[in-house]
Amino acid sequence: MKTNPHDWLNEHGDYLYRFALARLRDQHQAEDVVQETLLAAIKNPNFSEQSSARTWLTGILKHKIIDCMRKQVRETPASQLMIDEDANMDEFFDETGHWAEKPQAWDVPQDALQQKQFLKILQQCMDRLPQKLAAIFAMRDVDEMENDEICKVLEITTTNAWVMLYRARMGLRKCLEMHW
Repeated sequence: MKTNPHDWLNEHGDYLYRFALARLRDQHQAEDVVQETLLAAIKNPNFSEQSSARTWLTGILKHKIIDCMRKQVRETPASQLMIDEDANMDEFFDETGHWAEKPQAWDVPQDALQQKQFLKILQQCMDRLPQKLAAIFAMRDVDEMENDEICKVLEITTTNAWVMLYRARMGLRKCLEMHW
């Protein structure tokens, strides 16, 4: 059964928007990349139906999101990459550089309601992070991209990527321990 490109927005628009919004955390940017995705798909109809239209469109969308993230990284001053001017990550470690108090083990919530509540808190904590840190955390720990690939996408050094990922994880840890 052939899919009609004119039906893609109605059939897949909400899914694509939610996918983009979860990664970009900005409504306008999410709307823009979904529009760019649909335009690219219509202008270059290489869809061979070897996969579903949603899978194909999501693949295009991922590239549009990466382009958007690259643009953000290039245009954001390094000073905005800090979680908080007053944030002191040293409080997590002792004089020898080891954990002062080991992170709590987070059990995987079995109950659907508990899991939904946890994901809501996690999203709120991610929303509190600077956009770049949330993006690199999502790419590495949610989308499971390799560090080399993230560095190419964001056009940053490996060291910078690890520092940003460390700051994102520490910020999330602190937020989750306070709110979860």
